[in-house]
Amino acid sequence: MEASVQTFIAMALYVAMVIVIGAYYAKRAGESSSNFLIGGRSLGPWVTAMAAEASDMSGWLLMGLPGVAYWYGLSDAAWTAIGLGIGTYLNWLFVAKRLRVYSHLAGDAITIPDFLSNRFKEEKKIILTIAALFILVFFSVYAASCFVTVGKLFSTLFNVKYVYMMIAGAIFVVLYTFIGGFLAESASDFMQGVVMVFALTLVVIFGVNHAGGLAAVVANAKSIPGFFQFFGIAQPQVVDGVQQIGTGGQALFGEAASYGFLTIISTLSWGLGYFGMPHILLKFMAIKKSSEITLSRRIATVWVIISLTAAVAIGITGRILYPARLLTQSAAESIFIIMSTNFFVPFLAGIVMAGILAATISSSDSYLLIAASAISKNIYQGILKRDATDRQVLLASRITLLIVALVAVIIALDENSVIFTVVSFAWAGFGATFGPIILFSLFWKRVTRAGAIAGMIAGGGMVFVWKLLIRPLGGAFNIYELLPAFLLSCIVIVITSYLTKEESKAIQDEFELAKTTEF
Repeated sequence: MEASVQTFIAMALYVAMVIVIGAYYAKRAGESSSNFLIGGRSLGPWVTAMAAEASDMSGWLLMGLPGVAYWYGLSDAAWTAIGLGIGTYLNWLFVAKRLRVYSHLAGDAITIPDFLSNRFKEEKKIILTIAALFILVFFSVYAASCFVTVGKLFSTLFNVKYVYMMIAGAIFVVLYTFIGGFLAESASDFMQGVVMVFALTLVVIFGVNHAGGLAAVVANAKSIPGFFQFFGIAQPQVVDGVQQIGTGGQALFGEAASYGFLTIISTLSWGLGYFGMPHILLKFMAIKKSSEITLSRRIATVWVIISLTAAVAIGITGRILYPARLLTQSAAESIFIIMSTNFFVPFLAGIVMAGILAATISSSDSYLLIAASAISKNIYQGILKRDATDRQVLLASRITLLIVALVAVIIALDENSVIFTVVSFAWAGFGATFGPIILFSLFWKRVTRAGAIAGMIAGGGMVFVWKLLIRPLGGAFNIYELLPAFLLSCIVIVITSYLTKEESKAIQDEFELAKTTEF
């Protein structure tokens, strides 16, 4: 049997398991919009933890982050991973329990726009509308990054045109999410989280062994200028985006560039994004008991540390093993695939490749589902048709899901897209739009509805302004757009809240109740 056929069979078996899970939960998902969108708040601690992290990390963990490490070396990838690890822990420590309780008290909210709107007891649903629209925009970009991952995976493995594979993957994800809803997504995310950490760990172990051991990897990595430094960064010599090859067949690098304090702070700011990620926050809201969050936090933190460390190690080791194999930044994101197919027998490689598919499915179904809920539950039922039946909301969710997926497919048509870059923009968008107001809503009684509206617009808008207009200026302005946008949103929330009238006693009493209540 041909190697590609064996690999395909292994991946097909995995996909079949995912479909079985979706079919199992299809009936419950169709019973109500609450079941479809948040699983009736019935998740256990293990599923909550693994589902949150698997949907969070997506294909960029197995392709995007190793690609950065392969291309630039240790510093950029490692500082990003450190920021994400810290952000994960703090989000579980401070936000998870309070949000689970408060979202229940605030009108039993089942989406993030719902919670923010109910938190301020809106009559005119302005917060609801702004939040839903930002979710729609940024999740379309996020879903596109997942479809790019699928396209690169299958075109690399089976030598089939990227566009065909990307569209096929998108269709599968849409059909799966369409049928099973939140419960199927969460249950499969648990399985996918296990597959992802297994695949990462296995590839690292075999990679280091093939490279002659850890000492050999480190020694060879240090021979590349700036490649194995925390305060320096490698500079591949490129012409038209393609790294040049020397007379000895080695990939050429220029002198190392510095990786200064401002750049480190900018990179660490990835961790701020966690406070505003709807697909993670929704898992906090869906756990069965708030008392189980401590166990979930420990599981999630361990999973993230192992996975991020392995992903960075794969990129470093991959450059040592295949120094001139991947000569563009986009191609570098295939290093996990190259290593897996070269190290393992085809069937096992297929199982490892299922790790990428797992990551992609676990993320894209979350993104599509939340984008669908933002429109159907918040815009359609919350504003346009307040007397909509639950069946009508469910139908609207599924129609919206198809539309968002179509937009994401259009964005993903460019096969030269760099997954890490696409994800970083959407991550900044969510982090700056929702992160500050979620924190202030949970922990500051004085925050006002006007402050919430102004802060969300300022944060989300600044992501576009900084990314497109300010960051290209370079120098001190070349920092990740999440940091300035997050800080601006915080400042605007505080100033606007102090300039406007305090919220009603009922709102403030509910805030105090959320501090002491458990569900």
